Amino acid sequence: MQFANFHVFLQKISNLIINTLKLKRMKKIFAVAALMLLIAVPASAQFQYGIKAGLNITKPSLDMDMVKKDNQTGFFVGVMAEFSVPIIGVGVDASLLYNNKGMKLADATTANAWEVSKHLQYIDIPINLKYTYGLGSLAGVFVTTGPQFSFNVGSKSVSIKSIGDYTLRDSEFSWNVGLGAKLLGHLQVAYNYNIGIGKTSEVTYTVGLDVVKKKLKNNTHQISLAYMF
Repeated sequence: MQFANFHVFLQKISNLIINTLKLKRMKKIFAVAALMLLIAVPASAQFQYGIKAGLNITKPSLDMDMVKKDNQTGFFVGVMAEFSVPIIGVGVDASLLYNNKGMKLADATTANAWEVSKHLQYIDIPINLKYTYGLGSLAGVFVTTGPQFSFNVGSKSVSIKSIGDYTLRDSEFSWNVGLGAKLLGHLQVAYNYNIGIGKTSEVTYTVGLDVVKKKLKNNTHQISLAYMF
């Protein structure tokens, strides 16, 4: 019985040593794999730049029942840069764009009483986090989201007949949500929805003896095409 117990004891010690060695080996393998990943990420990271252009459809958001808000088309053009890590599909893109977006307001109470159609000129800087799912070396689909900073470089005054004048802000803040596709290693086709967060302007008018202030924001649909070098 004593010999049998000693044999069992030796067997347990042997198993413990083997498991310890296996654990150390697994730790080493894990450490080497993590180190290889850290080395591979910068090595596989890609930087591209290119030109970007597209069309937009803008609709003002203004809480005034007497004013009808309509869609108006415009365009944008500029340069774009993208930093991405294909091994994990995550990247960041940023653009510097000249944006000529339209704004259309009309009288909602009397047919054809007045209408204001104006093109607003901005320098837009969207910065988006991008996740790409690759379908091969020549194609992939992606989703994007991120902030956009816009600076008014055009006219800052708009007159609305029978209501009054309002002044556009020098800058505004908005948020982008989009999706698109990468094709042939150079082309990117995308749809983006730009949601106005900061106000574009503030309209002040009088109703009876009361002075009323309303905020105007722009929400914009965009379709773009970019060529990356």
